[in-house]
Amino acid sequence: MPSLQGQLLVASPHIGDERFEKTVILMCHHDPESAMGLVINKPASRLNLGDLYEKLDIGAPRFCAANPVHIGGPVDGNRGFVLHSQDHMLPESMTVTHEIGLTASIDILRDITEGVGPAQSIVSLGCAGWSAGQLDREMAENVWLNLPASTDLVFDHDRRTLWQHSFAALGIDPGFFAGSAGSA
Repeated sequence: MPSLQGQLLVASPHIGDERFEKTVILMCHHDPESAMGLVINKPASRLNLGDLYEKLDIGAPRFCAANPVHIGGPVDGNRGFVLHSQDHMLPESMTVTHEIGLTASIDILRDITEGVGPAQSIVSLGCAGWSAGQLDREMAENVWLNLPASTDLVFDHDRRTLWQHSFAALGIDPGFFAGSAGSA
């Protein structure tokens, strides 16, 4: 299977795993050995950037304090990741698409709080991860659908309706989606 890096994974309505129910994941890495992505439409219910900065003791953010922190997935829940526009890449930043980068350094949080960071960002705790071949099998079983990521979908679209919008972008009504194919 070709790499899904830079693609959005859209959870099937029949995913069968409540942790990923109605999720949209930006795939940051995918090769034959492993895959990793961040859920981009699940803001934490009780944690915003101001709270996170306080917990990390890096000062109060001068900008975006009320912005939510997202739950990026069930793996490494204490590890932070920042998806961001590529207008502010650090040496340790990773290119996800030609417009989107990923940084897992506290330095980018400091830059955001100082107002010199990326123009667009999503701060997440945790990630979604797959072992060798696991995501490929899930794709073959129609657990996930995929479409190309764009800065509009990743950063600008309403998080509450992103899952439904992604299905619409694929031309599929989730109410009529069949998770498996039959045989005659």
